[in-house]
Amino acid sequence: MYRKFVKRLIDILCSLIGLIILSPVLLVTAILVRFKLGSPIIFRQKRPGLGGKIFTLRKFRSMTGKKDKHGVLLPDSERLTSFGKLLRSTSLDELPELWNILKGDMSIVGPRPLLVQYLPLYNAEQMRRHDVRPGLTGYAQVNGRNAISWQEKFKLDCFYVDNLSFSLDCKVFVSTFSMIFSRKDVSSETSETMEVFTGNDDAN
Repeated sequence: MYRKFVKRLIDILCSLIGLIILSPVLLVTAILVRFKLGSPIIFRQKRPGLGGKIFTLRKFRSMTGKKDKHGVLLPDSERLTSFGKLLRSTSLDELPELWNILKGDMSIVGPRPLLVQYLPLYNAEQMRRHDVRPGLTGYAQVNGRNAISWQEKFKLDCFYVDNLSFSLDCKVFVSTFSMIFSRKDVSSETSETMEVFTGNDDAN
């Protein structure tokens, strides 16, 4: 009952209330993004959702559009400003995803939506992360975020899929605030965010 009906109802109510209450924060953040990083204010990217269906994810822009002499975007580390790092560490860049939740693309809690190009790289077990809607926050995010390996992250995602419940969602939701305030695990050891997923080796 919770998985099929109640969870979606909670998502609709929470995202709608969130958009209304946080509208001043959204407005101020949008103005700051425009002033400090330029246009577009909203970063849009295709991501796989429930059942692998592709949707357009919306976030506040957190990087500049600087390119090299050949017109190729510079590495993330060179385009991510101190302001962009602040947006990411506080998760303010994620707030526009409340619209994705209201539309039904996402849920408040669920495995984070990753890149479309990763889809062919997942094994059958990892693909199970798409058995539920992707989330604004997730079980893997409150248990290591970007500081854990891809294999650990996928195991946590599948654990969530198998154990989805109201109590687990509440636990993840509350833990998310602790993670945000502490600004822990925003970056991996070798990247400003998370290393690129290149697939599974024979050991996995």
